Amino acid sequence: MPRKSRQSRAKRETGTFRIEARLIIVAIIAMVGFAGWVWLEGHPEHNPMAPLDLRDPIGMATARKIAVLKDDVTACHAALERSEVAYTVLPPLADASGEGACARPDRTQLDSFPMGPTNPSVTCPVATAMVMWKAKSVVPAAKEIMGSNIARIEHLGTYNCRRMRGSGSSGWSQHATANAIDIAAFVLEDGTRISVLNDWDGGDAKSQFLRRVRDDACGVFATVLSPDFNAAHADHFHFDQSARWSGVCR
Repeated sequence: MPRKSRQSRAKRETGTFRIEARLIIVAIIAMVGFAGWVWLEGHPEHNPMAPLDLRDPIGMATARKIAVLKDDVTACHAALERSEVAYTVLPPLADASGEGACARPDRTQLDSFPMGPTNPSVTCPVATAMVMWKAKSVVPAAKEIMGSNIARIEHLGTYNCRRMRGSGSSGWSQHATANAIDIAAFVLEDGTRISVLNDWDGGDAKSQFLRRVRDDACGVFATVLSPDFNAAHADHFHFDQSARWSGVCR
């Protein structure tokens, strides 16, 4: 066979091989993409496009899906209804300071939630996160680690019309609109009290419980601050629903 003919044939074969290789790669990518889509369909907690249902497990997309509801209260209330959570919408409150930063157009109160000393109203995204955190983290951790159910979750407050760190030059705190809640302790049905201040560094079951529920809170709240963050949080967990990309989990 002439040399040019052999070279031409080799080029054609090489070209055919490259085309077939590309087709195989495209097919593999399509199969992987389809498999990923099927997997996400079965795991809505990881699917950012799936409607939020608080009965689903906490997943990679959960915190973000809750946080974005800050700008869509109607959609947030719809998520509570979809999840069969009873709640009450309280009348909006104007900003007492006159500056507008502490106005509370979203005052959502969970009808049945074991809070103490009061049952506060918060923003809807905080309420949705509290529901999911309790059901998917606090209750299972209490049973597994402490051998008892939760009777009450104690808080230090939600609404406080102030700036961060109490400084007039700082940005407004998430507490200024009750888009935050501070958790101080947990009381079990057997009477055991687990305090963030007294039990965080105990190294025992109470400490293990506190660290578990703190870690899990990072999956539903945009910002989670604990005694590991600074001394100002030595006696409580701070949870809020600020923008997800500016949040902290510590």
